[in-house]
Amino acid sequence: MIRVENLHRHFGGFRAVDGATLEIAPGSITGLVGPNGAGKSTLFNCVAGALPPTSGTVLMDGEDITGLPPHALFHKGLLRTFQIAHEFSSMSCRENLMMVPGEQSGETLWNAWFGRGRIRDEEAELLKKADEVLDFLTISHLKDERAGNLSGGQKKLLELGRTMMVDAKIVFLDEVGAGVNRTLLNTIGDAIRRLNEERGYTFCMIEHDMDFIGRLCDPVIVMAEGKVLAEGNIDQIKADERVIEAYLGTGLKNKETA
Repeated sequence: MIRVENLHRHFGGFRAVDGATLEIAPGSITGLVGPNGAGKSTLFNCVAGALPPTSGTVLMDGEDITGLPPHALFHKGLLRTFQIAHEFSSMSCRENLMMVPGEQSGETLWNAWFGRGRIRDEEAELLKKADEVLDFLTISHLKDERAGNLSGGQKKLLELGRTMMVDAKIVFLDEVGAGVNRTLLNTIGDAIRRLNEERGYTFCMIEHDMDFIGRLCDPVIVMAEGKVLAEGNIDQIKADERVIEAYLGTGLKNKETA
């Protein structure tokens, strides 16, 4: 679904992404791991339109999407979440979800005057879908709660729910487990797996929790110093000497093999 070819992103003389090439297969849950500063989030930002690459190509279903802005990628079904959730804090969970679909009839002045029936029907459908999403994510009891009052893990679930309001093709998850307790992390993991298996979502996730990655992801791609270092299933990655040295550190490797 996604192919990144020889991608570079430079900040002055610093090469945050330095010739990365990788593929994300349709229907996969692909993990992207590596030490801090490996270029993972910068690569995400280039693919998802937040940053233009210095050079290189990003393809989606064979179409060149290099440098397209996030709103254009949104309409193509490519969405991303953030390490720090971006909710509308003063709005309810249900309202946060209903805001997502674009080109709603109520957004135009003409329809606000003359198309009230259409707006009413559309909002009823959005309300129904939002409630279905909240139920899928097991947070329907929070539908009327202000999003700003949610815990970190609940906000991550709400972000995942926003991707469900537009039937995304591929979702990039940036550290979905950061700051989330183990119980909610399991709930998030179950939701990701169900979206993948039952609705055909493709995922690519940055995550430092290797147990979480190992439970969900195949393949796992390792980045270091802006490049792709290794790719394989979680057992292959954990056994790769290059990964142990770059990601875990030589001192830990020597300790484990002593």
